[in-house]
Amino acid sequence: MKILIAEDDPISRRLLQVTLTKWGYEVILASDGVEAWEFLQQDEAPQLAILDWMMPRLDGPTICQKLRERRGSGAVYLILLTAKSTKEDVVQGLGSGADDYITKPFDRDELQARLQVGLRILELQQKLADRVRELEESLLRIKTLQGLLPICAWCKKIRNDQNYWQRVEDYIADYTDARFSHGICPDCLKNVVEPAGCHADPIV
Repeated sequence: MKILIAEDDPISRRLLQVTLTKWGYEVILASDGVEAWEFLQQDEAPQLAILDWMMPRLDGPTICQKLRERRGSGAVYLILLTAKSTKEDVVQGLGSGADDYITKPFDRDELQARLQVGLRILELQQKLADRVRELEESLLRIKTLQGLLPICAWCKKIRNDQNYWQRVEDYIADYTDARFSHGICPDCLKNVVEPAGCHADPIV
């Protein structure tokens, strides 16, 4: 997991870098808000970011707000890091779009716990996105069966999009998640199977 650290103080930035690297994270460093914003707009942007509240050119809450307003920015978990600790500050920080809030000087155990919360939320968001994509693909396959289907009046095969004739079972299996079991209906049992002297159990 890549984590962006945006901190203008070199000592704090280095301390965070050493701590997160020791925990196994891939760390990306930004020394001001504009540099952090540029990292977060990249195609392979980190999914988790620790942003200092007060930074040159662009502060942490502004980055949070800009990122939340940007459509298609993807799932990013944002943690604000600041010496501000009043209730009003917390409300303002979370209201800007931050997901969590850590005060300086940070406690290592608290930071690790909050990062784990962020990872769990990102994992849940990814699972939800995957499920939505699966449902959309299923709906698309179902919609392909709602139009006019060319079917042979004699053998009942269906002509597919490549102009080949398929059995109904094969065609439906290609475009949906449906599977088939085979049996004999009562009419076919009476009119076809029994006159031929065969024995079979009907599907009723």
